[in-house]
Amino acid sequence: MSGPLPLQGLRVLDLASFIAGPVATTVMGDYGAEVIKIEPPGDGDPQRKLGQAHSVPQHPVNYCWHMTNRNKRSVVLDLKNADGRAAFDRLLATADVMVVNFPLKVRERLRMRYEDVKHINPKLIYASMTGYGEQGPDADQPGFDSTAFFARSGLLDGLTYEGGPPAFSLPAQGDQMTGMNLFAAIAMALLHRERTGEGSEVGTSLHASGLWSNAILAQGALLGAYVSPRPPRTKPRSALANQYRTSDGRWIQLTIVREDKLWPELCQAIERTDLLDDPRFETTDKRRAHATDLAALLDPVFAGRPWLEWRERLRRHEITFGLLGILKDVPDDEQAVANGAVVASGQADMPRTISAPIRMSFAPEPVTPGPGPDHGAHTAEVLAELGYSTAEIDRLRGSGAIV
Repeated sequence: MSGPLPLQGLRVLDLASFIAGPVATTVMGDYGAEVIKIEPPGDGDPQRKLGQAHSVPQHPVNYCWHMTNRNKRSVVLDLKNADGRAAFDRLLATADVMVVNFPLKVRERLRMRYEDVKHINPKLIYASMTGYGEQGPDADQPGFDSTAFFARSGLLDGLTYEGGPPAFSLPAQGDQMTGMNLFAAIAMALLHRERTGEGSEVGTSLHASGLWSNAILAQGALLGAYVSPRPPRTKPRSALANQYRTSDGRWIQLTIVREDKLWPELCQAIERTDLLDDPRFETTDKRRAHATDLAALLDPVFAGRPWLEWRERLRRHEITFGLLGILKDVPDDEQAVANGAVVASGQADMPRTISAPIRMSFAPEPVTPGPGPDHGAHTAEVLAELGYSTAEIDRLRGSGAIV
């Protein structure tokens, strides 16, 4: 489809660091917005060095930075410097959206709260990302996705096996989810502005997003209802919602919800129709009561054939299942490519990347992902667009207000 992207013409100021806040502006940039990343002097956004962390795969390409900051421009301003702040205010007057994740006390100290900036641009959408929200006893508590999203929300508790140590989260999963929530809030604020002409403040937090992701278990907890600790795979709550290993070492996840219809189909697919006459497995309740016995019977059955054969057999009988993918599968996943989840980039040393999980019939394809910007690469360019002369830019650089 030809025509403009839906966010084309919007200017977004990204003052956020690490991942959750910048994810929201990454998606905005993918769909046409101009994103200007405001970084401090020195090392800039700490996300630039995340690729060196022990918890992420190591590679010479700084892919953590590029993926979260693709197609943005970097402007380095010292917001503590009066001239640097003046330059920011001039830029802010031209913006549609401002995204921040500074701790609340830092916002107050830098005069970066909504009430500090809205008079400069009354139509501004001020988007706030926090760890635990902006009210309550933990409002000033720093939060990362491992602590606020996964740990505090009960997600890790729900993933922990009975009697085992607590589960661990994986890098940035909560950040990616929370960034999309902030993007949704910004989109609604833009719609509100379109209808009323008013700017507004919107926000989300890692903690609230973790609770939303864990809503089924968390809602039960609000009612005083809890599931028992997660049992080991050999003692499942349901043998038909369990994982089984194939002869070639892959794992299959069975998720059979409509047991009345699919239990006979499964017995045919595994060539064990004799199980239909076993009194232990006559009904759903009996299969649940004897789940350990049924899992013990199914284990050697699935171990007797390779994954590709099971895929064909289970599909033929319309069994609900999935392969437990391993990361080495991702580069060759044709389904991901066919549906635009993995796309070509415009960056030679990172030729493919992950796309935002959004599809729209009314818009052309998103902007081709390019590299994240070098620190301060566009400072002079953006200031010149604001009307600063070369001499003024040189003076600001000399005073340390900009880099």
